[in-house]
Amino acid sequence: MPATGRITALYPYKRLFNTAETVLSAKLLRSTFTVGGMTLLSRVFGLLRDIALATVFGATGGTDAFLVAFKIPNFMRRLFGEGAFSQAFVPVFSEYREKRSQAELKDLVDHVAGTMGSFLLLLALLGMVFAPAVVFVFAPGFSRDAAQLQLTAELLRVTFPYIFFIALVAFAGGILNSFHQFAVPAFTPVLLNICLIGAVFLLAPQFDEPLMGLAWGVAIAGAVQLLIQFPFLAKLGLLPRPRLKRGHEGVKKIINLMIPAIVGSSVAQINLLLDTLIASFLITGSVTWLYYSDRLLEFPLGVLGIAIATVILPALSRQHARESGAQFNQTLNWALRVVTLITVPACIGLFILAVPVLSSLFGYGEFTSNDVYFASLSLMAYMLGLPAFIFIKILAPGYYARQDTRTPVRIGIIAMLSNMVMNIAFVVPMVMLDYEAPHVGLALATSLSAYINAGLLYTGLRRNAIFTPESGWAAWIFRIVIATTAMAAVIVWLNPTAIEWSQWHAIERLSHLAWIVAAGAGVYFLMLYLQGLRPAQLKKQG
Repeated sequence: MPATGRITALYPYKRLFNTAETVLSAKLLRSTFTVGGMTLLSRVFGLLRDIALATVFGATGGTDAFLVAFKIPNFMRRLFGEGAFSQAFVPVFSEYREKRSQAELKDLVDHVAGTMGSFLLLLALLGMVFAPAVVFVFAPGFSRDAAQLQLTAELLRVTFPYIFFIALVAFAGGILNSFHQFAVPAFTPVLLNICLIGAVFLLAPQFDEPLMGLAWGVAIAGAVQLLIQFPFLAKLGLLPRPRLKRGHEGVKKIINLMIPAIVGSSVAQINLLLDTLIASFLITGSVTWLYYSDRLLEFPLGVLGIAIATVILPALSRQHARESGAQFNQTLNWALRVVTLITVPACIGLFILAVPVLSSLFGYGEFTSNDVYFASLSLMAYMLGLPAFIFIKILAPGYYARQDTRTPVRIGIIAMLSNMVMNIAFVVPMVMLDYEAPHVGLALATSLSAYINAGLLYTGLRRNAIFTPESGWAAWIFRIVIATTAMAAVIVWLNPTAIEWSQWHAIERLSHLAWIVAAGAGVYFLMLYLQGLRPAQLKKQG
């Protein structure tokens, strides 16, 4: 028997994939690649945006101010847009699509647009009026510097309307995703990054305070992202005509689902904002170091976790509406298998390559080698939690698709409180002992709280017989560990010292980084191939 044949017989991937319970359809996989590809494009432009920001503005009190002013509406976007709202809206919209007429579906869209638009407009106006108070709540440490506090408030007045536009973008994206039109919603974040890159080089020089140009870039990007979706909604006959009606059945149902989901779906974002709050009291640059670490965390999280979560939520919602429990379970199994396949090596690879990645992408101009070092420490702490962050994205739809938002909110509160306790437990001793990088404690606490969140979500699905792991998981994980170990060994062997990275120019850094990543990925997938895994097995149905 050939060597690969013996390995295939020993490690039964076919038992994992070719059973009557397997639901992995080519359609789901194609949709995941579509969303993942567009998200990858967005993340690439996001990296170009951050490279421009780091090179031109560095890690200063001013950049700390802009990042807080950008993070506040961005947090609310994830809260009211792709977070709680999407997870409440998509299941109800899918139910209407399955059981109601086209006219009733359009009526739901119109009334959701009217109710949501009115709320968001009021929220944006209040945020602009009370900007100094909002800044004080989210970054109280800035109150020690009146100039920094005032600058942050002025920037926030310009960036806050972004929440109005971008939450409506998520609303439009939820409609398109439910009709399997994933490309346009996944592409829209590219426009934000393009607008901000343009703002760095075109708008910023036009202002006495260059960072104000970046704030206007954020506001403009929100409007552009919304307008680009209108033609696609019109083609479906679902371009909203905002209407208000007190007690509308569908809107009321969405609100009832959304209120508890706000906490449950946004724990990670609340944790990151708590990090910002505490970091505002730490040494200058802490907010910026955490920001760039988080941006690199968002890369695999967005390309893989959010992409698959976006695809499976409409599918799970339809399966629940049809009372197809077996397919529901199969979809979750498939999603968890796929993310495990990529998440484990991404976690280890980025942990090892923290300094090379940050140095190659951001270590130029005003972003010094000292900034690279401190940002790398928090990046490594975030990478420890990457699997948990992605598992949350996959497990939470198992509740939301069933219109159960209360269980995740209870779990979210537990995780958030755990994060707060660990923030204090880690950071205070670091400060008292005069540790050079106390912001690392914030990243580590966030990662550990994510495991608490993911573990409780998983336990709840198992306990209520909503999710049952299919056979073959032990072999699946064991072989991933073997392949990842081989990959890590190659990366460590090829990785030069931090001093060497700092001495190279941009082309040398990027070319060496690309070579190391390619070699590591090649070894990883080769080891999986030798153990019997074939790409076709990822899209076979029972």
